[in-house]
Amino acid sequence: MVSRVYVEKKPGFDVEAKSLARELVNILGISHLSDLRLINRYDVEGIDEVLFRKCVTSVFSEPQTDIATTSMPLTPKDAHIFGVEYLPGQFDMRATSASECIQLISQGERPEVRSAKIYVLLGDLSSADIEAVKRYVINPVEAREASLQPRKTLRMNLARPETVETLHGFRELNNEQLASFMTKRGLAMDQADIEFFQSYFKEEGRDPTITEVKVIDTYWSDHCRHTTFGTQLHDVEIDDAVVKKAFARYLDIRHELDRDKKPVTLMDMATIGAKCLKTRGILKNLDESEEINACTVNVKVDVNGTDEDWLFLFKNETHNHPTEIEPFGGAATCIGGAIRDPLSGRSYVYQAMRVTGAGDPLTPIAETLPGKLPQRKLVTTAAQGYSSYGNQVGLATGQVTELYHPGYVAKRMEIGAVVGATPADHVRRETPAPGDVIVLLGGRTGRDGIGGATGSSKAHTAESLEECGAEVQKGNAPVERRLQRLFRRKDACQLIKRCNDFGAGGVSVAIGELADGLHIYLDNVPKKYEGLDGTELAISESQERMAVALAPNDVEKFLKISHEENLEATAVARVTAEPRLIMEWKGQTIVNVSRAFLASNGAPKHQSVHVEKQGTWKPQWPGATLGQQMASLVSDENVACNKGLSERFDSTIGAATVLMPFGGRWQLTPSQAMVAKLPVDGETTTVSGMAWGFNPYLTSANQYVGAYLAVVESVSRMVATGFDRHCLYLTFQEYFERLRQAPERWGKPVATLLGALDAQLDLGIASIGGKDSMSGSFEDLDVPPTLVSFATGLGNLDHIISPEFKRSGSELALITPTYRDDHTTPDVSSLLAVYDFVRSCMDDGKVLAASTPGYGCLAESLFKMAVGNRIGFSLDEKMRPDDLFTPLYGSFVLELAEHDLQPEHADLFKVTRLGMTTDAYAIGTKDEQIDLMPLQELWESSMEPVFPYRRKGATVSPLSFDATSQGIVRHAPAVKVAKPRVVIPVFPGTN
Repeated sequence: MVSRVYVEKKPGFDVEAKSLARELVNILGISHLSDLRLINRYDVEGIDEVLFRKCVTSVFSEPQTDIATTSMPLTPKDAHIFGVEYLPGQFDMRATSASECIQLISQGERPEVRSAKIYVLLGDLSSADIEAVKRYVINPVEAREASLQPRKTLRMNLARPETVETLHGFRELNNEQLASFMTKRGLAMDQADIEFFQSYFKEEGRDPTITEVKVIDTYWSDHCRHTTFGTQLHDVEIDDAVVKKAFARYLDIRHELDRDKKPVTLMDMATIGAKCLKTRGILKNLDESEEINACTVNVKVDVNGTDEDWLFLFKNETHNHPTEIEPFGGAATCIGGAIRDPLSGRSYVYQAMRVTGAGDPLTPIAETLPGKLPQRKLVTTAAQGYSSYGNQVGLATGQVTELYHPGYVAKRMEIGAVVGATPADHVRRETPAPGDVIVLLGGRTGRDGIGGATGSSKAHTAESLEECGAEVQKGNAPVERRLQRLFRRKDACQLIKRCNDFGAGGVSVAIGELADGLHIYLDNVPKKYEGLDGTELAISESQERMAVALAPNDVEKFLKISHEENLEATAVARVTAEPRLIMEWKGQTIVNVSRAFLASNGAPKHQSVHVEKQGTWKPQWPGATLGQQMASLVSDENVACNKGLSERFDSTIGAATVLMPFGGRWQLTPSQAMVAKLPVDGETTTVSGMAWGFNPYLTSANQYVGAYLAVVESVSRMVATGFDRHCLYLTFQEYFERLRQAPERWGKPVATLLGALDAQLDLGIASIGGKDSMSGSFEDLDVPPTLVSFATGLGNLDHIISPEFKRSGSELALITPTYRDDHTTPDVSSLLAVYDFVRSCMDDGKVLAASTPGYGCLAESLFKMAVGNRIGFSLDEKMRPDDLFTPLYGSFVLELAEHDLQPEHADLFKVTRLGMTTDAYAIGTKDEQIDLMPLQELWESSMEPVFPYRRKGATVSPLSFDATSQGIVRHAPAVKVAKPRVVIPVFPGTN
């Protein structure tokens, strides 16, 4: 029997419904909508009537805020009603949480639960209005319109496949037939790959199974094996003199490292900087192992006054493609995947950063491209997904930034970067030996995410987006939280020889990378539901799963510990002596390929390159006066206040956050970096920091300079926050258009990576990690050439500086490096001298606040330093308005504790007196007095139509309650109890 309950928020608590109604009227233009009601519907099967009635008020609703009924609530006759539910097979967090809670109450089997959302629209609405609302609230790649009729059963009619298809005759296909086969099967590999694949099976003397085709297609995909970055580059033609010099320097380094015979590739350009700096003895403390996890360095951490050996890990992850087609799940699994990389290094992830790229979210819905979600829908729903997941896991999000550029309409950019740490003695690293057991830990496997790796490797069209629903992963944050708890346990971590997280490619990649020889028993893989065949089990990208290699004698102990943390753990494979990947399902061997074939990554790729002449970025903010220019600047969407977005994320989880996202009494000055104490058991003065750098407009004009200055910006932000440049590391996020076979398109990543390489070598700071995505195209639209630099490292709590002005009457100084002849990049010796000078001033207590100019130049830095405490500033008479709008990457604005600043090496850089901080909340010049309050309002309000955070005209009435006047008499307990005594229950769905 299926029981049904409808739950609607009481008036005053129906915030979601009122908010959506405003969106539909103001954004979608449904002007005749008079009211909107939202009703959550739950169907339950597998429990009796008594238990169901008990759960209505304890699981499905809260009597204080909800109205729950077992029949559809009464609605006017002219109401327009429709329901929305997830597609079959898609993960439903609401239903899953309800099912778990019912099981907690019943202590029996977990029942089947399905949820749907009922929309009740009121008003004189046309059929076109109703369809417009449905298109706005239903994303067809994850959901569909639900029937309003009662259900007879919730059980899905699932076919039970018995065998996996063998592709008889595959070896006899000619090249034309192979091309047709790729198209028909929706493969990501190219013609050379499929021919190479066919030749291998000719040597094997058999036809492949469809599982082998799909597994290899996934294993060799650009997403998993960086195929584009591994393409061999020939005939590199460079028109730009600066880039040509950088390429010559790259070739010299290859010779220095004895790599002349290795192919020239984008991957080589991306990684050779770290190799070079390590060989020269500059890159130290790198923790190297055979595991493919997050960047890891050996560090000393203060724990209760004693230095201990720890590992510090960091990783950046991107989910551009999944977030583009289903923003909530895509963004949620972006942070989920980022967490699991350091987690597989046995570390505890304690702080995250989010950097995203989008088109203009203020664009009218009517201007949305066919086959695309509105930018407003993308940015708001993705923010909900990321924050929901992070908050449920219990991960502090230290900094949130969204960049806007028309190129990101082609495909959204969604980056999550995380830091983690663990005591060094928690980690055991050994090569798995024959007979060792592979245990699958965490979530169950479903169809969600199938095709995600290959889908992320493709450019997309309007038609292809309609077919991508199965590629969307759905995250279950509470399971990830349990994984975090487990990996904090020393007794668990010390049993693990090697670990890998499940991401792109599922079982085939996560387990397939753990050892050269593996026999995987797919029947043992726990499933969310029946009906999955062997191919689906092999490549499903269901989230919250980890694979660990254990010695046979340790398996039972590990399973017991996992059970204590409420995690499913199942032995699914064993390590074999023969270097082959074998997968068995229902007694049939459906994959049996050699490790050498797998590791080949497909047929070699070759490409010529043409780097065109680089341009110049000249920022302009219109206005005849400084006040008008400032108004243009602060309302620029890349400068405007993003507090409404940031406040959707919790920056305080774990009580280790050092810098809040916004500083000052008014909490409005954005921090230059995120900073947190390390997760020690006790007290510590050791903190980690992370900062990003990137300007999409600069990189669009000049890829070399844009990448170089992205590195400079990220490092400068860390220095401005109080970190020593000698203790920093880098990791990059590259994101480019689909390169196809066009030499000019290939020239963009070449110029970008050469710029980043020069920056690493000049600064002596290595990029020891990164992630590339090469599918940023939609029809004829391309994303801007993107290299986001993340700088991170450890420092001391006492050295941390925040950027808001601290007091009036302080002198303001501008520290500027000299710039090269092209006036775009700083001279390296000058820049390093600036870094060291700023650091020494901070150590001597001479700096109250510090900031480094970026996209909005000096004007943006000064304005944002002012708003946090509403302290104004007067500019020195020698400062010209144009000086405020000139790019000054690598420079620093310092609020000084004292008035004399005497640099020892002033010949290497320039120290300019900017002016003074003032009591008057204004910008003072010799020609103007600009009130900062109107500018602040313009700055705060520019993005509020998308991310509101201030309630206009809202008042809070004082609350008072007098127990005596109400006749209430307080009595002390008859039985004395110890104080304090606190019970903090934690149930599924709580944070």
